[in-house]
Parts: sequence; C-alpha cells; structure tokens
Amino acid sequence: MAAQTYDVIVIGAGPGGYVAAIRAAQLGLKTAVIERENLGGICLNWGCIPTKAMLRSSEVFHLMHRAKEFGLSADGIGYDLDAVVKRSRGVAKQLSSGVAHLLKKNKVTVIMGEATIPAKGKVSVKTDKGTEDLAAKNIILATGARARELPGLEADGDLVWTYRHALTAPRMPKKLLVIGSGAIGIEFASFFNTLGADTTVVEVMDRVLPVEDAEISGMAKKAFEKQGMKIMEKSMVKQLDRAKGKVTAHIEAGGKVQKMEFDTVISAVGIVGNTEGLGLEALGVNVDRTHVVTDEFCRTGVEGLYAIGDIAGAPWLAHKASHEGVMVAELIAGKHAHPVKPENIAGCTYCHPQVASVGYSEAKAKELGYDIKVGRFPFVGNGKAIALGEPEGLVKTIFDAKTGELLGAHMIGAEVTELIQGYVVGRQLETTEEDLMNTVFPHPTLSEMMHESVLNAFDRTIHF
Repeated sequence: MAAQTYDVIVIGAGPGGYVAAIRAAQLGLKTAVIERENLGGICLNWGCIPTKAMLRSSEVFHLMHRAKEFGLSADGIGYDLDAVVKRSRGVAKQLSSGVAHLLKKNKVTVIMGEATIPAKGKVSVKTDKGTEDLAAKNIILATGARARELPGLEADGDLVWTYRHALTAPRMPKKLLVIGSGAIGIEFASFFNTLGADTTVVEVMDRVLPVEDAEISGMAKKAFEKQGMKIMEKSMVKQLDRAKGKVTAHIEAGGKVQKMEFDTVISAVGIVGNTEGLGLEALGVNVDRTHVVTDEFCRTGVEGLYAIGDIAGAPWLAHKASHEGVMVAELIAGKHAHPVKPENIAGCTYCHPQVASVGYSEAKAKELGYDIKVGRFPFVGNGKAIALGEPEGLVKTIFDAKTGELLGAHMIGAEVTELIQGYVVGRQLETTEEDLMNTVFPHPTLSEMMHESVLNAFDRTIHF
C-alpha cells in the first residue's frame, strides 16, 4: 500500500505542534499531525493549564482567609483536595477537546500513535490498528519534553512525585520537600504551602528562581519565607531514604550533610527532550544533551526537517513553541518568516506573589557591556494595588543609557503575569524610554506602575 502523502507532517500535538499544523493548513498545505497521548500536549494536559487551575484554587483559599480585611466574614474555611484536582482535570479536558475541534475545523488530519522517521521525508506511525506509512517533503518535530529524574531521586508516585503525580495528588502532604526552585517547583511549593503543607524548597543555585533578576529573586525569597516556606539555597539533595509513609532526605549545604524527614517529595529539576525512538541519529540530526540543535529558523540541517518547542531547547515555554510553529509553517509556505528572539520571550511564574520578566536582567545587561539606567516602582505607591490589598511588589525596568532602548523588565507582585506583555510589545517594537513616557496609561490600574518605573529610571517619578 502506497504511503499517504502530505505537504507537512507534524510529530507532536502540543502548543508548538498543533499550532504549526493549523497554520500550515491555513496556508493551503495538506497537513497531518501525529500525537501519541493527548492533543494539547504536556502544557495543556499536564503543565501550564492544570497547574494554573490548581493555583487559582489556592489563591481563592488564601483570599478567603483575608476576608476580614475587606469587611467580609468567612467561617469554616476549608478545602477538598479531590475536588480541586477534579476541577483542574476538567479544565484540561475541556481545552484538549477544544484543540481537537480546531484541528478538525482547519482540516488537519489527526493520527493517534507513535511516530518514527525511517528515512528523509518518511514517517511511520504505530497505531492501535497497525502501522501507517506517511510521506511529506516537510516534517516538523514537536515532541516536547518530560521531567528530568536524577539517579536515586526517581519518582515512585507514592512518596516521590513528578509534576504529573502532583497534579493528581492522592493526598495532601503534611511535610513537603520540593527539589528545585524553577517555575515548576516554586508553583507547586506555593500551591501546597498555601493549603497548609510544611514546605521546604531546596535549590542548588545561589538563589530561588535563578533565571530571574537577582533583585526579584531576593524579594521572592522574602515573600516565600514570610508565608512559612523554608528556603535552602546552595544546597543539594544527595540521597532519599524511603520507608513506609516517610522519606529521609540527605541534604548537603556548606560542605555538611543534614538529614530531614518528609512525607512527600516533589522533584522539579528540569526537563529532558523527547528525542528517543524517532530515528534522528540515523538521519544525521545533531542532538545535544537531549535537545535538537537548530538554526534561528528551527532548521535541523537535514533538508525538510524542522524542530520546534521544548525539543529544540531553551526557553522551554509554550508561547515560544507556538510562535516557532507559526514561523516554520510560514517558512515552508514561502512566506517571509520572522525568527524568534529568545530575549523577547517573557517568562512567567504563577506563584504567590507572581513573577514575570522579559529581556536582560540588570546583571546580564552589565555583562553585555551596556551603560544602563534602572527604574523601580513599588506596588505600595500604586492606588489600584492598595485598593486590591496587594501592596507588596516591584516593577523594575532597565534601559540603555545611550539610546534609551528598553533592555529588560522584571516584576513581582499581583497580576504581573498579565502586565508583562506591555513590555514584551515594547521590546518587539524596539521601544525607547521616550515612547513609554509619552504613553498614557489608564487610571486606576496596576499598569501605571509600568509607566512610573520608566519615569524612575530617568529621575521623573511622580508617585513615589
């Protein structure tokens, strides 16, 4: 039987893959997408979306305890963890069904199964009904990534969890250890800590949220500790001794090892690209530490083969994957494609308080040789923040002192993950301080802090 032929075959239907498939179909290309598990990938089913649903529950729980501050009363406040998880899974299911609808609407062929690439331009898919052979001049790898597991710290689903186990938590931890303080680790630490778990976070680097600006990381640490978390920086979990109902962690800090007992451990020590079993090595694809090496247009060096999203390396973010998917589809269709600039991709962490950033940190800008101006504006100086009862936070901006170019923006506080996009647009448009200063921000909004931070960088602050 002859292979079914397409213009484009996408392997993986996560936020990179399904978006690439839809855009390719919109451009008139006959397109198929192959998925081995759930449409929407890890992000929609086991990452970005369900975690936000759970964090929303903990946020509401936190606000309920503050009812008196707002002139309200709330008695007998409690939670049902099973119901919290059920809502989260329901949200993920709803959106996964939405992806199926969008693919059908755009006439993308969906094949559920496991794909391999036996030769250039060929794809073999193992499905429940057997093996399907496909062919396409263009193949897009969008297979994503999975949780990294360190030797001796492997998850078992009982005492030691990955993000998947945490999203379907079988119980509420009483004493929780979170290994790793990146976005995934801190979000789960924030969720369980808010619901009452005695939470310890261990980070091997010298500060929590190590990819963020150092000043923002420091403020985050203070906020977490104020909430009762124990933060251990420059520390490493060397060993986990598992017994019935408990785990003894051997934690090394300052050359000394201490033993601490927990009933639950969440391992969040990074991700590993899903490159195995695809046949990439035989094709001559360069794979470096589980990630496919590409150029700025996501080309692998093998004609007609592209890699997008987490499999193609940092930043490991859904919105970066989606944008790469669109770019590659347009490149294949002969359009003028715009490469993704990593320094213009915002990072968001949905802990309490939220953290968001785009562009260079203060330290990175200095390292790159820029003469900089730094602006800061605290939440306590903003009317809307005070009215919301959220006076703790900071908006920080970094400019090139010579040209006025916005080099970076860093935020911590309520709803900053929604605010950061203003600066993302600014970065994309190569905005200067003058453009931002002359922009009228609505009052009363949290966004006014964005304006004031710019003003502060040039000694023109009004409200602080």
